[in-house]
Amino acid sequence: MNKVIDVKELSVYYENQQAIKDVSFTFDKGHLIGIIGPNGAGKSTLIKAILGLEKARGTVRIFGKRVKDVRKRISYVPQRNQIDWDFPVLVEDVVIMGRFKHIPWFMRASKSDKEIVKASLEKVGMLEYRKRQIGELSGGQQQRVFIARALAQQADIFFLDEPFVGIDATSEEIIIQLLRQLKEDNKTVFVVHHDLSKVEKYFDRLLLMNKELVEYGLVEHVYKPETLSRTYKGSALFGNKDDIMVVNN
Repeated sequence: MNKVIDVKELSVYYENQQAIKDVSFTFDKGHLIGIIGPNGAGKSTLIKAILGLEKARGTVRIFGKRVKDVRKRISYVPQRNQIDWDFPVLVEDVVIMGRFKHIPWFMRASKSDKEIVKASLEKVGMLEYRKRQIGELSGGQQQRVFIARALAQQADIFFLDEPFVGIDATSEEIIIQLLRQLKEDNKTVFVVHHDLSKVEKYFDRLLLMNKELVEYGLVEHVYKPETLSRTYKGSALFGNKDDIMVVNN
C-alpha cells in the first residue's frame, strides 16, 4: 500500500459558518481523482484547507508528513478567476515559477531548469507562445500555461481547481491527456470538477461532497444515482454524454 494522502476530520469555518465538516479520506498513489459536488459544497475550500491556504481544524498528512515539509512535492493550479491576467509577465516566466521551489533564492534558473520549462511548454502545445504576454492568450491557452507551470515543478501530487471551466475543447483534451499520463506515471491528481457527463471518462476515483463527505472510492462504486442524490440533495444529471438521466431525492 502506497498511501499518499491521509485527511482526518478536516473542518473549515467562515465567520462561524461551517464550510466543510469533518472530512476524512485517504488515497494511494497513481490515481486521477474527481472532487464532485454542487456549487457551495466546499470543494475549493477542501483543496485550500489541505494545502494550508485556509485555516482549518483536523489533520492532513501527505507522504506521511505535514504539508509544509513536502511543499516541493505538491503542485496547485487555482481557478482561473483567482489569477490577475493583466499582470505583465511572459508565458515562459509563468512556467519557470514552477521551478522556484527547486532554485535557491540567491541563484538564477539553470540550463537544466530552462530545459524543463521548455519541455513542459511543449507538452501543452504552448512553446511557440513562450514570449507572449500571458494576458494576450485565450482562456484555454492560459490554462495550458498554468498546467505547464505545474508540470515544471515535477511534483508527485497535483491539485487542480476547475481546470476545464471556460476553455476550448482542444485545450481540455490536451489537459486531460496530460493528467492521464501523470496517473500512469504513478502521480496522484485531484481535480475539482462539475461536468457529471465526463466523470466516467475522466476519473478512476471520486470524492463526493456537500460540505460533508458523502462518499469516496472507485468511480464504479461511487458514481450511482443514490450517491448523487445524497450529494446534490435534489436533482442531478447522471450518466455519460450519450446516456444522461435525472435523479431525485
